Amino acid sequence: MSWGRLYYALQAVGGAAWWTAVPTLPWVRTATLGSLDPVLVAVLDVPLFVVGSALAAAGVRAAALVTAAWTVLVLGGLAVWATVTGEAGAGVLVMLAAAVGSILASALVLLGRIPTEWLTSGPLRLQVADADAPLSRHVAATVVQIVVFWGLFLGVLPLVNAFAEHRWRLHPTLPTPLGSGLFVLGAVVLLLASALGIASASAMSTKGAGTPLPSASANRLVVAGPYRSVRNPMALAGITQGVAVGLMLSSWLVVVYAIAGSVVWNCIVRPLEEADLEQRFGDDFRRYAEQVRCWVPRRPVPARVGSALVSSPRR
Repeated sequence: MSWGRLYYALQAVGGAAWWTAVPTLPWVRTATLGSLDPVLVAVLDVPLFVVGSALAAAGVRAAALVTAAWTVLVLGGLAVWATVTGEAGAGVLVMLAAAVGSILASALVLLGRIPTEWLTSGPLRLQVADADAPLSRHVAATVVQIVVFWGLFLGVLPLVNAFAEHRWRLHPTLPTPLGSGLFVLGAVVLLLASALGIASASAMSTKGAGTPLPSASANRLVVAGPYRSVRNPMALAGITQGVAVGLMLSSWLVVVYAIAGSVVWNCIVRPLEEADLEQRFGDDFRRYAEQVRCWVPRRPVPARVGSALVSSPRR
């Protein structure tokens, strides 16, 4: 049995167990459905979610697609219900996990793999910045990227997460001293991580003739500034910033959001990006990767070594 079919088998068992618990355990019904009529929900959910998952586990490809689509639809509807009424917040989290799992399992069932390369296609495709552009253009593009991405991923989305956490009644009640302490700690960590991010972006734009964004990446292999100590300082800074914002908001959902983003980046985006770097820079990148760790900073590589590794990409 493939991993996708195995997931659907477990989901079918979990769905059946949940529908057994709904009429027998009032707290399960309240936490996951609120005041929704379970009978009306069961009429569609049992055949489309439970039975559909079982059929997908048996290898029925169409069932995998239908079940995944239904799970996403339920997630959206339940999120709206929970936001409007303040009920069933736990149900939203359960369906969020089920939706992500169903989408990934469907890809495994239908395609035999998870098509990670789709994330770097279209406008997000991996490509090199204009080598003939002046340095000021690379710096300006990097500044714009920082403003847009930090504003979105460290501002808008965390605030949406924190609002949902409160509205769905999932936010823990913290004593004032603890909440204030978390805010101060988060603010300090955010400043330090932001400094790392800015230093990394500066090195990428000025030394690499490009930007940190993979769709306008550097023309030269950058082994300067924070890149002498760790291969992915921008990603490390971004993850730390996300956790710091979560601490400032006293939001465990924001912390989970930041960690989940790091998993996606590490498991999907980073391998694609590093494969591109290895193709373009060859042995230079391989030597760099051997000397500098991916996530854990170490003593910076000597300046003379870093200088030797900086080269133009292979065309």
